[in-house]
Order: sequence, then C-alpha cells, then structure tokens
Amino acid sequence: MKEVLILLSQSALWRQPAPVVKLSIVMTSIWQQYKQDVAGTARRMAELGLVVGAAGNVSVRVRRDSGDDLMAITPTGVACAGVTADDIVITDLGVDPVEGELAPSSESLLHTGIYRARPDVQAVMHTHPVYSSVLAVLGIDLPPVIDEVTVYVGGAVRVSEYAFPGGEELSANVRTALGSRKAAFIANHGAVAVGKSLDEALDICMLVERTSRIYVTARMIGDVKEIPAEYIEAETAIYSMRNLDSGGL
Repeated sequence: MKEVLILLSQSALWRQPAPVVKLSIVMTSIWQQYKQDVAGTARRMAELGLVVGAAGNVSVRVRRDSGDDLMAITPTGVACAGVTADDIVITDLGVDPVEGELAPSSESLLHTGIYRARPDVQAVMHTHPVYSSVLAVLGIDLPPVIDEVTVYVGGAVRVSEYAFPGGEELSANVRTALGSRKAAFIANHGAVAVGKSLDEALDICMLVERTSRIYVTARMIGDVKEIPAEYIEAETAIYSMRNLDSGGL
C-alpha cells in the first residue's frame, strides 16, 4: 500500500493543477485625462438642460511640448448624456483624426477656428439653451444688463451672421461675433462659450443663459434699464485685466 501511495503522489493524475494566472494588458491613452474631462463636461451639459440628445458639442485644447496643439472633442451622433471617455475623439487642428473610433463633431471647424484665432482659449462649448436660442433666432444681441456679463464675458453677447451649420463660413462668422469676448450667439442655432478651462466655459454658458432669461422676461414686462456707460467702461477694464492674453479679430 505504501508503494501505491508513493506512485500516486508522483502521478500527474494525483497532483492538483497549478493555478492559471491571467495577464491582461490595458492600453490607456496618453490623452485619457483630457478625454475623461470632456466626457464628464458633456454629461454635465445634458444634466443642466443645455443640450438635448446628440445636439451640442464640447472640446478642450491639448497642448504638446513638441508639435502642434491637438483637440479632444465629443463625437458626432452620440447623446451627451451617455458619452464616455472612450467616445471622445482626438484630432489635430486641421480635424485630421489622431485617436478614436468615432467621427468627431460635425461642428469641429467651429472649435478649431476659435483655437487658431484665440491662443488664450483652452475649451470651447456649443450648446442649445432655450433663452440664448430665443435671442439667436430673433437676431437680438444680449446687452450687459447685469454686471457679471461685462466682468466675466467681456461685454455684450453678439449674434453672428447666419451660415449653414458645420462649415468654415459659420466658424468665421462666430469668430467675428466672439471677438475677444467669451460668448456669442450662433444665428438661428444656439450659443458658444469659451474659457481657460472646461469649467469656465460651462460657467460662462450658464451665466449667458441665465442673463438671457432675465433679459427676455424683462422685455416682456417693460423697458430694460441698461447699466450706465461709465460703469460698463470700468467693468470692461476689469475684464481686460483678468484676460490680458485674450485675442480677438
């Protein structure tokens, strides 16, 4: 019996199989943080009611130590509410793809045009909020009727000349309306906000929409009282001091 046990102990049938160690390699994009930030901001835009479905888009500039800047932007045809980091597309400023499986936003030229014209801008957000869109449809500029508009946006929010969505003409018209400020309305379309970060662009968008609601409501009740010119001048100086690197056309 002893000899049998020794033989069994040496048999492959007796020995327990060695545990299988599975090695998995997860490839992480070198731009993963940019992609996560853009996706998170897109979802926040949807939560705040600034966009519906796949309408609207957001991007952030990707600066590189060597080479030209890139852009991380939401894809076309994907609802902002459900967008993930894996959906975000990396392109150069010619909108040539660098990383990503999906097509970049159909409004990519709007974003790249602003990045080229405004080196101070790090994030671009295009939204379709209700009251901002009301003014865009009416072709009415939003005057700085509350102090924050001049201090944080840089002055009146102007409506661009109309152009078909997605093209270079729309991009050029929006850049003209934007100037050195941080927001503009896109005629018969929506709004665009820019900032030194995604958070600032989102804050600007919310401020413009809130002010648009105030302005539209006030006009329904009576005459709007604008801030005196000398105070607008002082507030413009504050904006300029805070944004010494802002460009414009």
